[in-house]
Amino acid sequence: MSFGEVTITLEDVATLTGLAIDGDAVIVDIPDEDWSAMCLRLLGQAPTDLGGGVIRITWLRETFDELPLSASPETTEQFARAYALSLMGGVLFSDRSGGSVHLQYLLLVEDWRRAGRFAWGAAVLSYLYREMGRSALQMTTSSSLGGDFGGWSALLMIWTWERFPHTSPLHAVTGAQITQDAVPRGLRLLPAQTRQHGDQFYLYKLWFDECTTFVVSI
Repeated sequence: MSFGEVTITLEDVATLTGLAIDGDAVIVDIPDEDWSAMCLRLLGQAPTDLGGGVIRITWLRETFDELPLSASPETTEQFARAYALSLMGGVLFSDRSGGSVHLQYLLLVEDWRRAGRFAWGAAVLSYLYREMGRSALQMTTSSSLGGDFGGWSALLMIWTWERFPHTSPLHAVTGAQITQDAVPRGLRLLPAQTRQHGDQFYLYKLWFDECTTFVVSI
């Protein structure tokens, strides 16, 4: 580009990730009950080291690793919430700790029908902007080169590859099979063999399309 500036827009989020940019605002509330009680009510169990409403993502993944075949509808919902919570804390709204998530996000998936009406794409983009702004501010107020930033860094990556194709790893891959009409468009930037194994670029699409539809229907 010879002049001007570029940035990630809501349209980019919608076309690259498939996440909704229209809908209810994603607003996190503080519960009236204590964190442990809320965790027990929505997940069915709570870790012993729960402090300040922060939960380790490794505990979520280990505790809710595999849904039993004979699981009741209530247990199925609890597993679905645990998966959504780990995805929010580990991917979409990750912080610089890289290994924990606040339980306040759990309230967003307490009601699956309400969760399906949220503008998740808009929330993801605004959170990423905030985190990048914090990192930039750190660079201007210290001699450091800046710290890590939270948010969905993969969005920034696939946006860069989409807008500047010559930077994409696939640009230099001879014979790479790319599906030009893949939806969402971010999937075009992955090798065909990767798309077949349920990587993280499928997880964000399945998050509320598959999980919400299934849980609401039981």
